[in-house]
Amino acid sequence: MLQFFSKYKFFAIVLFVLSAIIISIIYSILKPNRILPVYEPNMVHTDLVDSTVQYVRKYHKIADFRLINQNGKTITQKDYENKIYVADFFFTTCQTICPIMTDHMKEIQNQLQNDHEVLLLSHSVTPQIDGVARLKKYAIQKGVDDTKWNLVTGDKKEIYDLARKSYLAAKSDGDGGKYDMVHTENFVLIDTRKRIRGFYDGTNPEDIDRLLEDIAVLKKENK
Repeated sequence: MLQFFSKYKFFAIVLFVLSAIIISIIYSILKPNRILPVYEPNMVHTDLVDSTVQYVRKYHKIADFRLINQNGKTITQKDYENKIYVADFFFTTCQTICPIMTDHMKEIQNQLQNDHEVLLLSHSVTPQIDGVARLKKYAIQKGVDDTKWNLVTGDKKEIYDLARKSYLAAKSDGDGGKYDMVHTENFVLIDTRKRIRGFYDGTNPEDIDRLLEDIAVLKKENK
């Protein structure tokens, strides 16, 4: 009996390896690729969505914008054309959630430093305070890569409309006036077609890991 197994040992090993390969191929074929949802306003909690778009069910996209970054450069949708990007809302004087969010955005920047398909975009919600000079100082302090990550300021109403009507990320009501304030920990994942593909808690390390995984899923989708 031992002689029999010894005689066919090599054949058995080859058969085992081939079986493992075939099973792996079949599994990969049958296992569906994960696809991220496309978020429409009617899918998001009403507290985060402007009432004018709450019931939109399809074709929602990020509106065109014209803002100024930390280098005084005008930033528009053209700068993010055919790019995956992560957007958030912050302000430089924030001492609560913003420092954590900025650190996590920096982590994303570092993880994807050489990935030219992915960019970052942070909007100041106190643009009357966060001018170009202040944003530049903040960017230097936080290690922002100017080629990867724009910190933008501009017209307050435009930024607040973007938060509530485009990114669906706001947590307060108001019209962008003097006492209106957007304060949100949301990171929003945008695909190359300007659609929302995910929401993440920018203060939660586990959500940052999930965000990085979802970016990889989006990149596969693009290919």
